[in-house]
Amino acid sequence: MFWPLAAYVGIVVLLAAALLAVSALLGERHRERATGLPYESGVASTGSARLRFGVSFYLLAALFVIFDLEAAFLFAWAVALRDIGWTGYIDGLVFVVALAAALAYVWRGGALALAPQGRGRAGRGDGRL
Repeated sequence: MFWPLAAYVGIVVLLAAALLAVSALLGERHRERATGLPYESGVASTGSARLRFGVSFYLLAALFVIFDLEAAFLFAWAVALRDIGWTGYIDGLVFVVALAAALAYVWRGGALALAPQGRGRAGRGDGRL
């Protein structure tokens, strides 16, 4: 009953193993010093790849992911707007208002500022809300 699936998996595993073996046997072998060095987009790396970023950078990245996901929801809502009618339109409008309120809260809290901008709550720049 499951033999076609087992045959398929077996063929895939054998094909992958055969491709790896042929590549190992026929492939070029480089022994130069620069072979093991990192190389990115045609530019040789300088310095360490271990950089330290502030907490505000990670907060900004998380906020970007959250608002980007909500943009995907809005796109799906806009595509289905004719089918969902006025009720869906009002629900989408409530979602957009809540999204704008969240953005205003984050902006007012200073989470979007990566550099300190003086004293006061709105310009802390330390990533705290």
